[in-house]
Amino acid sequence: MSEKDNIVHQQALTSNQSSGKEPPYDLIRQCIAQNRLAQKKLYDEYAPLLYSIIKRYTYNNGQADEILNDSFFKILTNLQSYSMKGSFEGWMRRIVINTITDHFRKYIKKEPAYKVEIETTDMHVEGEIMGRMGYKDLLGLIHQLPETQRTVFNLFVFEQLSHKEIGDHLGINENNSRWHLNDARRRLKEKINLM
Repeated sequence: MSEKDNIVHQQALTSNQSSGKEPPYDLIRQCIAQNRLAQKKLYDEYAPLLYSIIKRYTYNNGQADEILNDSFFKILTNLQSYSMKGSFEGWMRRIVINTITDHFRKYIKKEPAYKVEIETTDMHVEGEIMGRMGYKDLLGLIHQLPETQRTVFNLFVFEQLSHKEIGDHLGINENNSRWHLNDARRRLKEKINLM
């Protein structure tokens, strides 16, 4: 993880996502009214959080920047659809996840189901090894996964989507989603056990 990514991750961890504060209603209204300074302020305030989500899916900074820009374009052009109720960050996060999956759907070929019955990989890893791993190490291992496995793993583990939802997002069937998740877990286990 580069220094920039580490700073972005730290900013995301300390962002107001966990503070539970109210959405910035005035700022949102100004953005809807096309106030460019307000739009920049919204971007500056939320880009680190959204970028940290995107970086779980891609290690390519150019690709991450493109997804972030596409996400903010969608956020700013659809702000009027935010009901001013519920989590504003959750609303933006859904847009970011949809943008990520739209981006990756272009590259994921429609593949036949690999197996009808999916074996579950035993994910037992020595506790001592896991204790030495930090976020940066885990992210590095996730980035080493092939793109489809990485995307499915992130959607299943971090976004808690079902295999049906993942399949709908990526244009693959549920069995493919299960196979990719199982393969991602197997690969991660192998890499962790080598540490």
